[in-house]
Amino acid sequence: MTHPSRILCLAGLVVSGLAAAASGTPRLADGHPDLNGTWENGGGIDFLQPKKGPNGSVCVTACGPPPAPGAVDPSAVRPVPDRPRYKPAFEPKVRDLAARQVQLDPVLRCRPPGVPRIGPPDKIVQTAREVVFLYEDVSGPFFRIIPLNPKAQRNDDSESYLGDAIGRWEGDTLVVQSQNFNDETWLTDDGAFHTTGLKVTERLRRVGDAIDYTAVADDPAVLAEPWALRPRRLQRTEVEMGEPAPCVEQDMQHMVDDTHHTNPR
Repeated sequence: MTHPSRILCLAGLVVSGLAAAASGTPRLADGHPDLNGTWENGGGIDFLQPKKGPNGSVCVTACGPPPAPGAVDPSAVRPVPDRPRYKPAFEPKVRDLAARQVQLDPVLRCRPPGVPRIGPPDKIVQTAREVVFLYEDVSGPFFRIIPLNPKAQRNDDSESYLGDAIGRWEGDTLVVQSQNFNDETWLTDDGAFHTTGLKVTERLRRVGDAIDYTAVADDPAVLAEPWALRPRRLQRTEVEMGEPAPCVEQDMQHMVDDTHHTNPR
C-alpha cells in the first residue's frame, strides 16, 4: 500500500554472472530468475487525500468538489474490491468490524498490516540463501526475511504480525509460504479478520521487466474457502526508495462520524 507520492525504482544492483535467458528474463549465476530491484506494484493509497477546510476541519476522502453533471465519478470506476468469503457463522462479525473500521482497523493504529494485506514487496534483495522483501506501507516501513533452506527456522516460535515465511523455487516461480501469524491483523479492509491458523502462499514469477504476483490465504477455521487475491503485476522502476515517513497515530477524539474510505485493496 505505497503512498503515491513516493515513486519507487530499480535498485540498480549489478550482479556478476547474469545470464539472459531466451525469454529475456535476467537470471543469477545459480540459474534462478533475478528478482533483485525495486518494483512499482500499483498499490497506492490515493484514497487518502487530506485537506483542511476553512473552519479547521480535515477531510480525508472525497474532498474535492462533486463531479459535474454527466462527468464520470472516479470512485465509480474503481475495481470491485477483493474480499474473502466467510462461513455463515462469522459473517455478522465481519459486518460489525467493517462498520467500525475507523475505530478498529489495526493499520489505522500504526500496526503492521499483516499478510497478504501488505501486498507485494516494493523492493527485493535476493541471494542464493534467502530473499528479503522490503515494504513502504501507510503504517510504516516493514521487511520480511525469507530463507530458501527448508530447514531454516526462527529461534522462537512466537506468533507475529507478518508470520514465519519459507521460500522455495518451483521452476522459475518463487513460492513463499507463511504461517505462525498472530490474530491482530486483517486480511484486507472492511473487517476481514483471521485466526492464528492462517496460512498464506505467495507466488512471484519474473517475465522480462515485470513480476507477476499472486497470493492465496487459507484459514479454514473461519473462511468458507481459500481466498485468492486478484493477481498483481509489478513493474521495474528507475527511482530508488527513499526513507519512509513515520506512521503517526491520529487523534480520534475529534472524529465526526464513522465514514471510511472505499479503498479497493
